[in-house]
Amino acid sequence: MNNQEILIIDDEPQIRKLLEISLESNDYKVWQASTGKEGIVMAANHPPELILLDIGLPDKSGHDVLKELRTWFNKAIIILSVQNSEEDIVKALDNGATDYLTKPFRTAELLARIRSAIRRNQQINNNDTAITFGELQIDLTARTIKKNNELLKLTSTEFNLLVLFANNEGRVLTHQHILKEIWGVGYQTETQYLRVFVGTLRKKIEDNANQPKHIITESGIGYRFQ
Repeated sequence: MNNQEILIIDDEPQIRKLLEISLESNDYKVWQASTGKEGIVMAANHPPELILLDIGLPDKSGHDVLKELRTWFNKAIIILSVQNSEEDIVKALDNGATDYLTKPFRTAELLARIRSAIRRNQQINNNDTAITFGELQIDLTARTIKKNNELLKLTSTEFNLLVLFANNEGRVLTHQHILKEIWGVGYQTETQYLRVFVGTLRKKIEDNANQPKHIITESGIGYRFQ
């Protein structure tokens, strides 16, 4: 039993009830808020492990709530919204959302995203010097990558890119965010540049670069590492 606490900020009672039932049946403790202001106050007074945030709130935009929360709240925030345009998704992710799910969503998928987001938080807090994903072992200190215990030859940029993905396991990273983190502000429009490096990295770490199981493309938005 994990007893990890999740705060739901959503103005739809039916959605909150559905989420409450699903989360509590998986041993999460649930808090609820129906407005952005109420959610911010609850998060400040009793910081949860994760926040589920709706974009369409009655008192203020969920995007504004997200930006305000991100001035001090450093744990996972997953957006749940009926808005599914690339513009809205990219905006939320660039403002600090950990993940984005479009309503209606499958409960199993939401629970998987929650587990992934919480696991990522715990890895960051533990300051691990090694990261393992199935057959991949990343040694952050030695700056080496092994696949099935065999050393892979990665360039410095490929290594940095893989570490960025691994440290954000389960989270969608936008093209602009990746380019800024790896190459700097001046490269934020060079999406073709990024595709080339992702392609070469996939050839080295994936069993089949054409059907990747680790570096997943989120069309028009960016990439997710799993």
